[in-house]
Amino acid sequence: MVVGELPESVDFLVIGGGPGGYVAALSAAALGRKVVVVDTLGEAGLGGVCVNVGCIPSKALIELADATHDLKSWETRGLLATGQVNMADFQTWKTQVVTGLNGGVRQLFKAAGITVIQGFFRFTRKDQGAVEFGDEHPPMHLKFSSCVVATGSRPATVAALPRDGIRILDSTDVLNLATVPAATVIVGGGYIGLELGTALAKVGSKVTIVEAASRILPQLPSHIVAPVTKRLAELGVTVLTDTNVIADDGSRVTVSAEGSQSSIAADVVVVCVGRRANTEDLGLEVLGVKTNEQGLLDVGADLKITPNVAAIGDITTGPALAHKASTQGHIAAEILSGHSASYAPMAIPAVIFSDPEIAMTGLTAEQATEQGLRVSTAMFPMAASGRARTMNESAGLSQLVHTDSGVIVGAQLVGPHVSEFIAEITLAIE
Repeated sequence: MVVGELPESVDFLVIGGGPGGYVAALSAAALGRKVVVVDTLGEAGLGGVCVNVGCIPSKALIELADATHDLKSWETRGLLATGQVNMADFQTWKTQVVTGLNGGVRQLFKAAGITVIQGFFRFTRKDQGAVEFGDEHPPMHLKFSSCVVATGSRPATVAALPRDGIRILDSTDVLNLATVPAATVIVGGGYIGLELGTALAKVGSKVTIVEAASRILPQLPSHIVAPVTKRLAELGVTVLTDTNVIADDGSRVTVSAEGSQSSIAADVVVVCVGRRANTEDLGLEVLGVKTNEQGLLDVGADLKITPNVAAIGDITTGPALAHKASTQGHIAAEILSGHSASYAPMAIPAVIFSDPEIAMTGLTAEQATEQGLRVSTAMFPMAASGRARTMNESAGLSQLVHTDSGVIVGAQLVGPHVSEFIAEITLAIE
């Protein structure tokens, strides 16, 4: 590649090396395209947030937390163990897991002949852009035949709690803790806040979750959330709903509820208020494209935002999920390479690694009714499952939503390991 004013011709350009971007790159290479990937972290960023600072390290923490908690629960069932947590050893193991997975993507790229450039990409023309390397180096100009934009997302912020990476943390920072904080305030009762708050409580932190809505996970049916709410109480987690964070003085967090203020002692404050799409400063206006109020791009079944540019993953409307991005990446590569394909899923599975786990796919009964479908629900309580009882996990239920003719259109599950069979129900819906 040449750095300078004259553009270098690129057959298939991918912006971002996350779950959507790297799948798009590999799929395009498999179709015979010559692929270049631009990522702000270069090869170190391959796998994206999911592999490096999101899904994988957070699930590693949850695995540690669950094992610790399970050992304690065995004390009344015939097994005595200390279950003492060593965060330094955990961080070493977590890094090994992440490095291995990142290295796997690198090897796949090498085998496929994919070039990776570290830098920030900005569109300058409808078929051209500049890769910026910082003030000390001139940009590299690339002219592409096809392009996939897969720049992902980042943690959203709260003005009253500016991140410092030491006391005020985001969902990335908290995964790098060297010790277990004595007291933690989690700001946000969505899926990220619940996963992290539950894990920290299990490894010994006194956790308080602050949620502005009237309940945690307000987008889900209340009967699905109820077992999770009960378990949080059993873990000693304090949940404050209809409550907003006002300020932090370095030792206590001030919150407001029903017109009155109070404060909470905290060693760390973890801000988990969602994610923000990385669509700023990409030069999308050059393409004649605008984002919505959330900074997201609306795409159709062909995923295109111009005739030769597609957008995928967290920067598009719909759930911000790694497997959604990967599916879109594969389809985008096919479409931009002239093959017949479309992105029109009937159901997208989603999992919350709370305790117990929540898994969902397709429509809820309310959503199905709103769409004019006549549906019924079939429910099975986990308390009636012998397997769940032998695991000492009888909280939760499985619920299927089906039409009068017996066609499954959705499912909502809460219970042990429900993440492991939601894909099968999704396949049944599809």
